Order: sequence, then structure tokens, then C-alpha cells
Amino acid sequence: MKDNFSNHSKEYAQFRPHYPPELFDYLFSLVQVKNTAWDCGTGNGQVAGVLADHFTNVFATDISQQQLDAAIQKPNIQYSVQPAELVSFINNQFDLITVAQAIHWFRFDDFYAAVKRTLRLGGIFAVLGYGLVQTAKPLQEVINHFYTKTIGPYWDAERHYIDEAYQTIPFPFEEITVPIFQMTYQWSFEQLVGYIGTWSAVKHYSKHNEISPIGLLEIDLKKIWGDVATMSFSFPVFLRIGR
Repeated sequence: MKDNFSNHSKEYAQFRPHYPPELFDYLFSLVQVKNTAWDCGTGNGQVAGVLADHFTNVFATDISQQQLDAAIQKPNIQYSVQPAELVSFINNQFDLITVAQAIHWFRFDDFYAAVKRTLRLGGIFAVLGYGLVQTAKPLQEVINHFYTKTIGPYWDAERHYIDEAYQTIPFPFEEITVPIFQMTYQWSFEQLVGYIGTWSAVKHYSKHNEISPIGLLEIDLKKIWGDVATMSFSFPVFLRIGR
């Protein structure tokens, strides 16, 4: 499996957006029993931390020890380094399994076999994700150009699943129709640039060219940003839920 995030786990934990509370309220309303949950590809434990407030025990896995070292710590979260497709959990162990902004990296057939093996009868499987950050048109045009042109060739092939809002991933479950959610923020210039700096394609560009593309992006953004303290940003949220 690819590991694009170990080398900047602290930045990932600091700048990545958080899913809205109303999304979790809806998700948890579908789960009949809240004993045990598994958050797969947990990264910095963002989702695991929320699960821990509602489930007795939470197991969270990732292939990056560096990400887990920077993860949210709560007494009922047990972190472990395990690939999504080959986990050591027992059969019928979980009431809920989540995977947030990570499923596009997995080998689908093998991962889904692990999900079906470890999910209890009637349990819920939820795939979460979010798309390209959205903002006012002049600034959006700069971000779009950077995303598609400057670093476009450096995205991993799996990125197309994000651009397609996870609608093209295989999903061999009894699917539940879900509401539409989005994340909204008032971000400073530094928060926006910090977030974009966590993109895997930025890291690939920097490694290949031995220079970060963020400096040129900052120049273009500042021409439009002006002297305002913050601007409004939003993210479309993807949510696919099955039994």
C-alpha cells in the first residue's frame, strides 16, 4: 500500500478539516448497538476520537506509525499498525466500521472481505470523504489552476475516486440513501496554505522538482486575498453507508 502521509503527520493533524457533528449524529442514529467500532485508515485519529465518545471500545488502524504517534488519545481507543485488507480482528466483532478519506488507497475486494468478516449482522459500514475546497470565484480559480495544472500530473491515479465523489468505487452492500452534508470554515491565509501543503501531490511535486510549489501559490493567492483576516471556505462531503 502507498504511504503518502507519514512524513508530514503533524501538519496533517493540524490542518486537515473535520467532519461536521450533524454527520456523526446521523450516522450514529443508524447504529443499534454501540459496543465496538473500527476506524480503518484512521490517520491522526480524527474520526476515532469522535467514535470514542459514543462507543465502549474503538479500534483504529493505519499503515503509518508516524500518523498514529500524532493521533488523538482517549482511553477507549486502541491503535495498531495494520493494513486495511489484512487485520487481526475476530469475526463479527464490530457494530460500526468507518473509513474516512482513505478507501481509494485500498484494494477493494480484499478490504471488503475484511469488512464483511468483522462486521456484525445488522452492523453499519460507512465511507466518508470530501472534495476540493470551495471558495469565492477569483480565489477558486487560483486553487483550481494549482490543483489541475501545477500539481495535476503529480496526483496518484487513485485521486480520481475523490474527484468522482466516491460514486465510482465498488460498494457491495445494502446501501442506505443519505442526506447531503458539507463542512464550512472561516480560514486565515495561513490555514488555507497549511491545508493545501498537506496534499500528497504537493509532496510528490516537491520530491520530483526539489522545490515546493507552495511559494508560487502563495504569491498568486496574496494578489487576491488582500488584507482581510479570514475568508469563507467549504468542502462537499461524500457519505456512503451500507449494511
